[in-house]
Amino acid sequence: MADILVTTTEKIPGQEYQVIGEVFGLTTQSKNVIRNIGASLKNVVGGEIKDYTKMLDEARNVAVDRLKQNAANMGADAVVMMRFDSGSIGTDMQSVAAYGTAVKYQ
Repeated sequence: MADILVTTTEKIPGQEYQVIGEVFGLTTQSKNVIRNIGASLKNVVGGEIKDYTKMLDEARNVAVDRLKQNAANMGADAVVMMRFDSGSIGTDMQSVAAYGTAVKYQ
């Protein structure tokens, strides 16, 4: 799985490939109640809410790892045109999706 190249570009320089199909990696995460209270207090005074930034960074990494695993399960060598999408679920959960096109080198 670690050998799966993930790129946001459509073309991989020097590689010809065949499209296998769509791949994705999903995760939904939340912070514990104590962290949510701290974030609410920070919301009053303004500034970065570092616990949520860390949570989103972790969620991004989990989503990419799952994307790579999905691609590896399909026999892919790489994922092109990778993108992220995220959204809130309720007031304290965040969902992150990584998606792209799995390809096999020729």
